[in-house]
Amino acid sequence: MEENQNIEWKESWRDEYLKWVCGFANAQGGKIYIGKNDDGVVTGIENSRKLLVDIPNKIQNSMSILADVNLLSKEGKEYLEIVVVPAAYPVSYKGEYYYRSGSTNQRLVGNALTRFLLQTIGTKWDAVPMNDVTADELDTESIEIFKREAKRSGRLSDAELRLTNRELMEHLGLVTDNKLKRAAVILFHRNPEKWFTGVYTKIGKFSGPEIEYMDDVHGSLILQADRILDIIFLKYLKMSVSYKKDTRIETYPYSREALKEAVFNALCHSNWADACPIQIRIDEDKILISNSCVFPENWTADTLMSDHKSIPFNPDIANTFYRAGFIEAWGRGIKKICDACAEMGAANPEYIVHGGDVMVRFTAMEHQDLSPADKVKVREALTPNEAKLLEYLTAHPKATYPDIEVSLSMNRKSVAQLIRSLKEHGYIERAGAKKNGMWKVL
Repeated sequence: MEENQNIEWKESWRDEYLKWVCGFANAQGGKIYIGKNDDGVVTGIENSRKLLVDIPNKIQNSMSILADVNLLSKEGKEYLEIVVVPAAYPVSYKGEYYYRSGSTNQRLVGNALTRFLLQTIGTKWDAVPMNDVTADELDTESIEIFKREAKRSGRLSDAELRLTNRELMEHLGLVTDNKLKRAAVILFHRNPEKWFTGVYTKIGKFSGPEIEYMDDVHGSLILQADRILDIIFLKYLKMSVSYKKDTRIETYPYSREALKEAVFNALCHSNWADACPIQIRIDEDKILISNSCVFPENWTADTLMSDHKSIPFNPDIANTFYRAGFIEAWGRGIKKICDACAEMGAANPEYIVHGGDVMVRFTAMEHQDLSPADKVKVREALTPNEAKLLEYLTAHPKATYPDIEVSLSMNRKSVAQLIRSLKEHGYIERAGAKKNGMWKVL
């Protein structure tokens, strides 16, 4: 007997072989023998009695499936037989899916994972239940941001805003079989990368082929949606500032509404199974936003730019973004992007579709010369420390000087200089009484 689709030999037990158990469960089932070498010769194991208890428990605790573990012997040498039956439902190990193919165990990612899930149960990737996360573990700040935006958009009633975390997840359709779906964890957990590698956004400022500086935005998708645009506009873009009479006119080379829609579309439609972050490249004359994706069959870049129906890759994530007011329904997102660009006088974005990703390219609008009577100056991008302080005050409007000193690891004098600079350029002001006042980001 040789190793094949249904047989695997291992000389000793390692916990990483739980991946093989997962692979057999997702395929045709099979047997793993512990205590045999690559030629199928029994070499024996010394801790068989302990493994008889440990292995079934580890399989049950990590994958919620049962497997028979049998103690066998040959010529006085003991070895184990692990019998795995095909599972009726996709089985994951530490948030990843494996599949036995021939004599290899393959981790399913990207399109292969999507096809596997759809063929097995017709379930979208973001709808798969999680075994080891509860609503109590979700991030309070993420949920409060969602409620704030949902209230602002009018897409949640006052009664819905008072729901507990668990009730809110159920109301949003993020619970199945009494378990949180993947969508709930990616949307609201402070660290979704604990289960899903690559669930974050990379932002980089380039000068030709060289990168000047960059940021990685981690956290729940709700937190990322709340922060990415501010980071881009406050730290990465140059603002053209002009004065006509007593009126201050501020102009960026891109439409904020268009970029916001593109970023939100990338967050909620990305194929997170690819373990690849969203990438935002910022050059002097363009911005490129790319994310992994699985397009509906026969769709092209031309399909995106024409009227098309809404077929979200992650329906549960997309629905939550819609309820927060982040995106629209009915496939209107790209039309909104084009309308926002047209209102500003900028060119429409260009969509580029590759095998497993989609990229949208925005071209910077050229600065138009003003008449000599106008007083014009160009405000360079904020310094990194100014941007950090502005981001901190946005999230913590009641912060005190000591709070800021600790957060930014600066002394009182440096903090005071930063605050004075931001005030002088019209970015912040202090509102309210001295003791109970707060920072207002303008």
